[in-house]
Amino acid sequence: MIPDALTFDADGLIAAVVQEADTGECLMVAWMNREAVDKTLATGLTHFWSRSRRALWRKGETSGHTQHVRAVYVDCDADTLLVQVHQDGVACHTGNRSCFFQRLATGDGSVDGPASASMLDRLERVIGERKAAPPPGSYVAKLLAGGEGVIARKVGEEAVEVVTAALAGEGDRRVVEEVADLLFHTLVLLGHREIPLRDVLEELARRHTRRDGAAG
Repeated sequence: MIPDALTFDADGLIAAVVQEADTGECLMVAWMNREAVDKTLATGLTHFWSRSRRALWRKGETSGHTQHVRAVYVDCDADTLLVQVHQDGVACHTGNRSCFFQRLATGDGSVDGPASASMLDRLERVIGERKAAPPPGSYVAKLLAGGEGVIARKVGEEAVEVVTAALAGEGDRRVVEEVADLLFHTLVLLGHREIPLRDVLEELARRHTRRDGAAG
C-alpha cells in the first residue's frame, strides 16, 4: 500500500502502535500526521505529532532514546499503523522500557508487571542489570564475576545435560528444564560479552530468509 492511501481522522491524524521488531513487545502508542508519516518513512526514525503541543517531534530528539524503524504496516481499514522498531534505551518518559507497565487488576488481584512478548528479552535485561550493579547473593552476578571461562564451561555442561536428557529417554519435562538452563546460561554468556540478543535473532532471520530464497 502507498502512503497516499492511508485514512487520517478529522484532525488529520492516524494512530501508530510502536512495537519492538525482534520481540513483539508493545512499546507505545502515538499519533502521526501526514508529515510525520513521510519523515518516518524517509529517515528511518519515528516522527510523531504532539496533540498537546501541536507540533511535530522525533522520538529521542532530546532523550537520545531513538527508535530505528524496521518496517511499517497498515491495518485492513488503513487507519492504524504498526511501526516495528529497534528501540534505543527506553520508550516511556517515565523511564520504563514500555509505556505499558501498569496492569489493571484482574480476578486474582494482580495489578503490576510489565507487558513483554519475550521472556528471553526480559532475562537479557535482568542480566544487564546484574552486570551493571551486582547484588549480593546473585547467581548471575557470581557467574559474570567468574569470567568468560566459567560461563562458557557452564554453557557446555548445560548442552551436555540437554543431549543426555534427550538420548536417555527422559520425559519431555526434563528436556524442557535442561533446554531452559541452556538458554539461560547462553544469555549470560552473551551478556558478559555485551552481545545483544538482537544480533542472534537477526542472524537467525538472515538464515531463514536465505534458506527460503534457496527453496524458492
